[in-house]
Amino acid sequence: MLTYTRHGLPALAALALLSGCGGDNSSPVVIDNPADLDDQLMALIAEHNLTGAPEAGRNLPDVNDPLAQLGMRLFFSKSLGGGFDSACASCHHPLLGGADGLSLPIGTGADDPDVLGLARSHPDGVPNVPRHSPTVFNAGLWDTALFWDSRVESLGGEAGANGAASGIRTPDSALFVADAEAGNTLPQAQARFPVLEDTEMKTANFENGSDASSVRAHLAARLGDYGVGAGEIADNNWLTHFQTAFASGADAETLITFDNITAAIAAYERSMVFTDTPWRDYIGGDAAAISDSAKRGAILFLTPAEENGANCIACHSGDLFSDEQAHIVAFPQFGPGKGDGATGDDDFGRERETGDARDRYRLRTPSLLNVALTAPYGHTGAYRNLTEVVRHYANPGASVNGFFGRGGWCSLPQIQGIGDCASRYPNARANSQLALATLADEQAAGRAVLRPVPLNPDEVADLVSFLEALTDRCAADPACVSTWVPAPSGAADTHQLNATF
Repeated sequence: MLTYTRHGLPALAALALLSGCGGDNSSPVVIDNPADLDDQLMALIAEHNLTGAPEAGRNLPDVNDPLAQLGMRLFFSKSLGGGFDSACASCHHPLLGGADGLSLPIGTGADDPDVLGLARSHPDGVPNVPRHSPTVFNAGLWDTALFWDSRVESLGGEAGANGAASGIRTPDSALFVADAEAGNTLPQAQARFPVLEDTEMKTANFENGSDASSVRAHLAARLGDYGVGAGEIADNNWLTHFQTAFASGADAETLITFDNITAAIAAYERSMVFTDTPWRDYIGGDAAAISDSAKRGAILFLTPAEENGANCIACHSGDLFSDEQAHIVAFPQFGPGKGDGATGDDDFGRERETGDARDRYRLRTPSLLNVALTAPYGHTGAYRNLTEVVRHYANPGASVNGFFGRGGWCSLPQIQGIGDCASRYPNARANSQLALATLADEQAAGRAVLRPVPLNPDEVADLVSFLEALTDRCAADPACVSTWVPAPSGAADTHQLNATF
């Protein structure tokens, strides 16, 4: 295997640079023998056991399966929102990369519930949900945990099981204790929780003060037109849809339960397998599938810091490009926050679940499959494009300061132009500096996985080219991905989200 030399420097000099705090360098990447670029990259692919097919060996449903079709209708139903104004798809639409195109989501109370993307607005002028919407694409490929803070997590984390091989812990159960009602997979367990959040789907007025079981039971009864939910939906045809999906003639109280609702939603989410990428073609032997820039970026990505690489593989490992663990990366913190810290507008991440101060600011590593489709980036959507993200990893402090220097959240397309914008989140910079200080402490103690590596502009561009090569063809094609969007005809009631953008 050829030696990869960064910045045109000999290995010892390059290692000296890597021990620094990051920053751009003017020298371009130098490959000792560019003609052997493919040999070097294929050797790294073999070293990391990459196949390009993370779905291999998994039993995943087809979107046309009856249960997934029911799940699609439920996913797009505002009837699962307490105030009939928010659906799962409000924050996770297939035509928006399985997310919402916003820095921070607008869940309930939107000016027009059917408007998505940057045109979506709230009477308060600012978003009301404290964390960026992660993509729902490839939800069936996760084995360890879901949510930014991994609050829905497999107790065993068995590879290829999507949580099905052992118990699943959720916020309804104690840490490391299985939730008996979680369901069979991580997506099914996850689907139980957005309906409980006032700002995401529930609204404050629906079942105000009720426990989680009452909220879920009411929503099921609403769809089933029985009990506490009887008469809440006009032109209610949900029973027919459930009978078709479950191949059963049972009555509504038997079929339309919250467990069956989440089972159907999970089938739909698990059908969203988008892994047909140029990168996969390259691994399969098509050397022309990705550009030379992407190849150089892949070499940087897959090479650890101690071998003069960018060290991305330390967290974004495997064919999913995630180790599924929680790490401190110190992206900018702004927005309403999660109620943490002295001012209540910080977000302590994984510590909120474990109670362990060592987990402060740790967040789950996202998958990078289809990442080019899911801008903006980070747990608050602070970075507008992949170039900004890569630069953050090279030098977190400079990137965070740059974010606030160019206007912070007021510079973001979603928020810019809102009156009194600058005063909305007065503690954002201080909270972000606390996260940076925590990261610096971990690095000084040798515990941090994030190791800032100097990257020059050419290397940043190469890494971005590689990330763009992780885009599924169907996911990037509106006509193709619309297979996962229900037609307006055939809706179970009049509350289907038929989005405009």
